[in-house]
Amino acid sequence: MNGHPQNGYPQIADHGMIGDLQTAALVSGTGTVDWWCTPRFDAPSLFASLLDSERGGHCRLAADVDRIAGATVRQLYLPDTAILVTRFMAPGGVGEVADFMVPDPSATPSARHRLVRVARVVRGSLPFTLVCRPRFDYGRAPHALALLDDGSALFHGPGTDLHVQATAPVRLRPDGEDVIADFTLRAGETAAVALTTDSGGHRPAAPLTADEVRDSIDACHAFWLDWLRASRYRGRWQEMVNRSAITLKLLTYAPTGAPIAAATMGLPEQIGGERNWDYRYTWIRDASLSVRALIDLGFAEEAQAFRTWLRERVEAGGTVSGEPLQIMYRVDGDPYLTEEVLGHLEGYRKSAPVRAGNAAADQLQLDIYGEAADALAQAREIGGIHGWRSFAGLLDWLSDAWDRPDEGIWETRGGRQEFTYSRLMTWVAFDRGIRMATACSRPADLARWTGVRDTVFDQIVDRGWNPRRRAFVQHYATDVLDASLLLMPRVGFISPRDPAWLSTLDAMDGELVSDSLVYRYDPAASPDGLRGSEGTFNLCSFLYVEALARAGRLRQARYAFDKMLTYANHVGLFAEEIGPSGEQLGNFPQAFTHLALIAAAIALDEQLDPAGTGGR
Repeated sequence: MNGHPQNGYPQIADHGMIGDLQTAALVSGTGTVDWWCTPRFDAPSLFASLLDSERGGHCRLAADVDRIAGATVRQLYLPDTAILVTRFMAPGGVGEVADFMVPDPSATPSARHRLVRVARVVRGSLPFTLVCRPRFDYGRAPHALALLDDGSALFHGPGTDLHVQATAPVRLRPDGEDVIADFTLRAGETAAVALTTDSGGHRPAAPLTADEVRDSIDACHAFWLDWLRASRYRGRWQEMVNRSAITLKLLTYAPTGAPIAAATMGLPEQIGGERNWDYRYTWIRDASLSVRALIDLGFAEEAQAFRTWLRERVEAGGTVSGEPLQIMYRVDGDPYLTEEVLGHLEGYRKSAPVRAGNAAADQLQLDIYGEAADALAQAREIGGIHGWRSFAGLLDWLSDAWDRPDEGIWETRGGRQEFTYSRLMTWVAFDRGIRMATACSRPADLARWTGVRDTVFDQIVDRGWNPRRRAFVQHYATDVLDASLLLMPRVGFISPRDPAWLSTLDAMDGELVSDSLVYRYDPAASPDGLRGSEGTFNLCSFLYVEALARAGRLRQARYAFDKMLTYANHVGLFAEEIGPSGEQLGNFPQAFTHLALIAAAIALDEQLDPAGTGGR
């Protein structure tokens, strides 16, 4: 565990995540809930000390072992679940705090969400401390505290209440407008604290009982074990693949089936830098790739739910960008993601500005049409005849609109370019549309779609290929390499062992790869309009493994994969990037990283077991 080395901030990687499929919370290795937004992922925060240790708010429940010589703390998940255990081991006793939220897989958004914290001692005795300091609306709004007759505490915030309940021997007492408690547990004793948020104006929950807590943790445990039974993966990296699958599920908003890119906002790509974005939204690209990973594992229900959400976006139109689709939406499909700077928050380890919302929502990124088409094509069924007509209309529109400069996959703010990856994915859009129309005998302007598809192919080969570099490059006006093109073989544009692709892979290996870690591109050679630098990009590192495996470079692929796994945190989670000192940077945990880990593991297993005896 890394503790709180600077200014009261834990390392980004010093966290586990829990959630109920509508909200998610991060719990640090000190037993602190320092991030929780409710009633859904993209709502204002209740606890955000991860972005401001003084103003953000937190809830800490931990054994008071800070001053005990020889005490250690360890955090882990119960295997194949999202039940997070923080264990405190001291000469006088061993205790733990289990944090969980019971998943709600229903299609109805809930106004009430409950985070349960269970403290217990298994040997000796230990003193525990509870501190609950909520700060509503990203720490901008005041609250009022009421102590109820049953010993619980009710925090009244703007549009949301927080009800804090506890079982004996925990006795809540006020600390200004917050609550605290101190208690001691002996071997075999248990105490529970429930944090229940309500944005629907309901009455406070009934008194918390030990039986209710026991039933809740049993339900959470059973849910995750039952859900994982659908996985077909039986390969070499079962534990990491299962953890990544659970992470993708936790990052999916159950009422709509929309996956978000990460649970957090504002965590920096460089400490002290400005590359701090809000990732609590549904990117067409990220979500489509997440669903592909879940399909490959056998999770058909999640894939179908996202396709339904995606079809609704295709049919709805009405985007802020004015295009048929925009790059990201809120989890309910709302296209408005106004970006604001929260100037009252200092940012993680003073990495300001802290941004809520995302101004990139109105960027032009043409690759999303390919990712959307690929996701829909995986089922060949896109909503009946009306769904098909909407999809065909989109491709008809793209036939006229594809050949434009755009901001590209990395959402650069340095001006539009003719990005090769954007062209690649428009090729995918037409290729998948042609396949679906032919296979399902759907009405389509096949001659036109085929002509555009082939034109895009020729343009990429003629202009995206750089003869001097002997590689496909980032955009047509540069010789800079771009790791997004590692997806070229996966989408079927080129064979993974084509000489042109192998030389591209060699070029990337020489320029973008650092001891198996992969940079997206070189921002010094290809300015992106932002100050500062960034670390290696975890998505790209795992895409590199997959590309190596498909290219037959198995020894190199396995080394890179095994090396990459060593950068996971103590509970198997990854952020967006790996910094220059090996630390995790960026929003956390990152769906991009975990979906690519799954794809890399499957590719490696398939290539290591060509007879099909392993992998899945």
